[in-house]
Amino acid sequence: MSVVVIGLEHSRAPFELLEQVVIPDAEIGKVLTALSAQENFREVAVVSTCLRTEIYAVVDRFHDAVDDVLSLLAERSGVSHDVLEEHQSVFFDRGVASHLFKVAAGIESAVPGESEVLGQVRRSMERAVDEGAIGPTLTNLFRAAVSAGRKVRTETGIARGTMSFSHAAVQLAQAQLESELECSKVIVLGAGDLGTGTLGALIDPRMKYRPKEVVLINRTRETAEEVVAGLTTDLNVRVASLEDLSRELAKARLLITAIETEAPEIHEADLSDEPLLILDLGMPRNVAPEIGQRGHVEVLDIGHLRAVVEQAREERRSEMTAAQAVVNEEVERYIEDQRGRGAAPIVVALREHLDTLREAELDRRATELAALRPSEREVVEAITRSLVAKIAHGPTVALKESAGTARGERLVEATQQLFDL
Repeated sequence: MSVVVIGLEHSRAPFELLEQVVIPDAEIGKVLTALSAQENFREVAVVSTCLRTEIYAVVDRFHDAVDDVLSLLAERSGVSHDVLEEHQSVFFDRGVASHLFKVAAGIESAVPGESEVLGQVRRSMERAVDEGAIGPTLTNLFRAAVSAGRKVRTETGIARGTMSFSHAAVQLAQAQLESELECSKVIVLGAGDLGTGTLGALIDPRMKYRPKEVVLINRTRETAEEVVAGLTTDLNVRVASLEDLSRELAKARLLITAIETEAPEIHEADLSDEPLLILDLGMPRNVAPEIGQRGHVEVLDIGHLRAVVEQAREERRSEMTAAQAVVNEEVERYIEDQRGRGAAPIVVALREHLDTLREAELDRRATELAALRPSEREVVEAITRSLVAKIAHGPTVALKESAGTARGERLVEATQQLFDL
């Protein structure tokens, strides 16, 4: 069996392609079910963020798994198999751990060290657990990745300062509006992780410019009200219903959208003739394409964040090196732990077998040993236990070091035959 990850992410795939293959939260259960039903797949988990769609799996046949995943993504998105193959990222076995640990640490993020991704990795595991699609191999992998991500943020400065995707988006809006933002009304559409993070960045006292008023709109008004109730701020922050969007937009200067939707949520009919800056963080995009053609409306999306992202990446270059060093250490620790786990059953069986032989031989010689004093009997016990441990040491090391490899499988088979286990 092999552990693999197949997917598309921002460093290799264009934004438009990522937009097409994104798996909305409501569809993740269906994808997990579809792949789990295939004979080749033992365990499956999906990591789907605004700039990353990846399938993690434990499979019997590596190459078949790659083809199966690309075929599923092609069928869902309407993008050809060949195009997906051209932009895919594929890792297997040790490479999967290295990749996921870097993802959780924020090293692979568009904004280095961004805070949202760690929670997204954790929720990907939880969702796979809820769907019954994940087993011990991927569970251990994801838990170790989350632990590594936390350690990176504790021991390095990769997450210091403005580090989240939400903060980068608000920085972009501030660069466009500057001081005008301070006397403006801003609407945030969406109360999920990204929308909530954006709201938090807008009201952050450390930001150079903050809006006069912020309105949070969400499909479920109660969710938005819970978010606002949990805020501590001196700004005017309130909630409005989705039905009030057009009316609220009439006097807004900035609209930030961050909702999951299969079709655009914002159309020309929703807009007034007043100047409006729209920052579309949706994947797929939340704003109808024709809106960008209106002269008084400027539409920016995730693709326009590059300047802010490059600045953040340059500022964190040395910290990314330190973060990579921590990740390398954690990957080694994880691999060693997995080797031990993989070899454990046969190692335990070998040691138990040898100890059974030791005890049986002592029992057979019980009459000869009866004349020994208790202290002398203890010496015999200690010597025989030591001999068994030394005999088992070499096979134990070899089994642990080769666990999970073809050589390891051969050694397990040989150990079983040699010792009749």
